[in-house]
Amino acid sequence: MDESFNINEKLYRAVYPPEVMQMYWKRDGSVSSAAFADPHGLSVDRGDYREDEEVVSEMKKRFAGSILFVYVKNCREAGAIIYYLPSKKNIYHSEIHGSKGCKLLSKHQRRYLATHCRVVYGG
Repeated sequence: MDESFNINEKLYRAVYPPEVMQMYWKRDGSVSSAAFADPHGLSVDRGDYREDEEVVSEMKKRFAGSILFVYVKNCREAGAIIYYLPSKKNIYHSEIHGSKGCKLLSKHQRRYLATHCRVVYGG
């Protein structure tokens, strides 16, 4: 893997279930824009074209709750920047930032990603 992201690559995010963090979910069961707010950069796992089931299986070892994804193209359409930031524990770790100078996604970016995300586990 390198630092380039293809527009069709999926970026996966774990989100606490409503009974733990109600603000991440709307009443209709869809994902709230609050699930995309993190002042330190939005932590995601890049899909690297793995099957959803494989990604979910790996993420469930580290996270509790639902797992959703957005496409790289959704981030680019929202004007967000994606950084590949692997760690010793997770070679897929990446972050989505609002801009080069600001890690927090704007309200517009968060809403856009919330409307374009898809839940692949839980929720």
